[in-house]
Amino acid sequence: MAEIIQRDGTWAFDGSTLRITPGLHRCVPLFRQTYGEITVPLEAVSSVVYEPERRRGRLRLRLREGADPLLQATGGRLPDAADPYRLLVDLDRSGVADYVAEEIRRALLLDQIPKQPTTAYLLPGPPVPVSVRSSDGTVSFDGAQVRIDWADTSDRVKRATGPRVIGVGDLVQVEWLPNSGHEDGFLRFVTRETVFSKLPPEKDPYALDLWGSARRDLLTALVAAAVTARLPHPSARVGAGVGVGVADQREPSAAVPPRTDHHDVLLRRLRELGELHRDGVLTDEEFSMTKAAVLRGF
Repeated sequence: MAEIIQRDGTWAFDGSTLRITPGLHRCVPLFRQTYGEITVPLEAVSSVVYEPERRRGRLRLRLREGADPLLQATGGRLPDAADPYRLLVDLDRSGVADYVAEEIRRALLLDQIPKQPTTAYLLPGPPVPVSVRSSDGTVSFDGAQVRIDWADTSDRVKRATGPRVIGVGDLVQVEWLPNSGHEDGFLRFVTRETVFSKLPPEKDPYALDLWGSARRDLLTALVAAAVTARLPHPSARVGAGVGVGVADQREPSAAVPPRTDHHDVLLRRLRELGELHRDGVLTDEEFSMTKAAVLRGF
């Protein structure tokens, strides 16, 4: 057993799995504490490095592409401090960190673990049900359906549409961008009907606009990862050009409505907006702006 225990957390490697446990100290980000312990099978690992620095070093684990739904959903956009595959190491424990890294590398070599992308998720992602309250509302996922309940501070268009319930079978992909504290983020659920209609997150009834506490809004990545883990693996859709996650820009052509259906989808969206406008939910300015955004999306 190769193990290193730090205030930031604990890594324990038994030759076939690496158990990563976040520390309980207040310096450990809320996201890592909430995500909890992660058991990483050796076959999911691509490499491991120890990066010594003047005051502290860092152990970094790199996973094979497609192995982890969390990394797939967040597209490499998790802040460094929230990365569960990073461990801060005190200088007096650098020798232990080197030893743990070398043991993992030796096992990768002995087991001849390939570095190529995986064809299935090797980690399960967050358990369900999972629910997170963000600045724009509360998003919940029970393994079969996503539910969004809007906050009082949400845009009037969203509140007028009521709670949004989306079945996993209707989803094409999940897009996630963190709230950095300087720029807003979003969590968007892209369905077969909305894949070409990209409204601004603050107006999109299928998206949470993340503008409040960056620390709290970061937890929406838990929902993004849990949903992503239950969508088809990216490798199954590469031929169709489908990607999952905001970092993957390939168009989901196989799961997208045929071009002949785009006109029907556009008319349905415009009718919905017209009804909201007639009911007084949308002002003239809001109606014009939202209508223009829908038309641009198509």
